[in-house]
Amino acid sequence: MTRIYVGNLPSGATEEQLLSLFSSFGRVRSVKLIVDRATGESRGFAFVDMEAGDARGAITRADGQQFGGRALRVGEARDRAQGPAGRGRRRDPATGRQRGGGG
Repeated sequence: MTRIYVGNLPSGATEEQLLSLFSSFGRVRSVKLIVDRATGESRGFAFVDMEAGDARGAITRADGQQFGGRALRVGEARDRAQGPAGRGRRRDPATGRQRGGGG
């Protein structure tokens, strides 16, 4: 199974819409739209789980596709440990204490 990252989603996107879109590329195991815990509003990205063969085709075909007036950014999801640089904890050079990390 392959987890697909789907970004640049419009604010009104739903899991059902994503399921419908990605089902046209193959068998979808699950869809998880990421929402803000405080507001319940979409954070603009989701994860779709598909079989590896179907996922490769879905990534190629869906990346850049218009969805709700926006061009989707689609790729294989990375593990959290491999996430974007700059998101980890760092030591403040002035105090030596850890800072940052968000999450």
